[in-house]
Amino acid sequence: MQVSKIGIPRTLAYFIYFPLWKTFFEELGHEVVLSPATSKAILDRGVKEAVNDACIPIKLYHGHAAALAGKVDYIFCPRLVSVRSHGDFGSETFCPKFLGLPDMLRLAMDDLPEIIDVRVDLKQGKDGLWQLSQEIGKGLGNSREEIKRAFNRAREQQRQYNRLLYQEMLPLEALKIIEQKNPIPKKEKSNENYDLQVAVVGYPYLLYDAYINAGLLAILEKEKVKVYTQDIISDRKMNQQAKTLPKSTFWYFSNRVIYGALHFMQRPEIEGVIHLTAFACGPDSMVDRLLEIESRRRGNRPYLSIAVDEHTGEAGVRTRIEAFVDMLRYRRERK
Repeated sequence: MQVSKIGIPRTLAYFIYFPLWKTFFEELGHEVVLSPATSKAILDRGVKEAVNDACIPIKLYHGHAAALAGKVDYIFCPRLVSVRSHGDFGSETFCPKFLGLPDMLRLAMDDLPEIIDVRVDLKQGKDGLWQLSQEIGKGLGNSREEIKRAFNRAREQQRQYNRLLYQEMLPLEALKIIEQKNPIPKKEKSNENYDLQVAVVGYPYLLYDAYINAGLLAILEKEKVKVYTQDIISDRKMNQQAKTLPKSTFWYFSNRVIYGALHFMQRPEIEGVIHLTAFACGPDSMVDRLLEIESRRRGNRPYLSIAVDEHTGEAGVRTRIEAFVDMLRYRRERK
């Protein structure tokens, strides 16, 4: 078996599934190369390479893929279709741009290495991930025994990562702990250093990319705001919120944003909800309107929507966040 370098762009599904795939490839004996953190150079390259009407996450992905070109043998860019069966809540998939992302990369860029673009469609059965792993491993020249061992180790690493999230730890912190391969600590739930508690919901590739969201989470931290995101909530808890709606959306990440926001609106200690959205995102335009309506219907919970694109600056985000935080404090004093 030849050892290969597998490039993984640090965006889109990275913030949710990186422990799974990193462990899988490394246990197979291959080297995982992660693209650098988002920067102006990466974003500018993505804007140049992607089609003009692409949303900012897709442009950003092109930039991260370009940053890996010439450094790896493969770029792992799965064709995300569905990652779960949504049961009684209807059919659920990813944004069409996710489904066509491998093709968009090939057509837009000439200097890319081979793309691992396996189809990820897990709604048909519990063995879907195992079948998918076999397809990837065999394509890289690994034996069935090697694939099985790597698969089991990768699933356990992903479970550990999820357990950290469910202790109300944000993904960036959880990823650092997983990388250190230390025993999972018991996270102390202390809010002594915070003055407010706010939920920030949105697609993970916006929430946890400090460059593209203009340092939103750091601004809130400086304002002594304890941040909660939908990714610290288990699927079981979030799916309970689906029962309160006449109909769910078609999109996986959009449903997570909606269910997470509705969950936080029921928690009295959460004093406001911020929705981080991508400018020109079709699904997000509906999500934003739905959350605005629900925030009013569920006790007039303070709600702020912030849209970002390649032109977003820190000053604008900071001004809106500070005004929102001041309003929450004033509202508390009036009670």
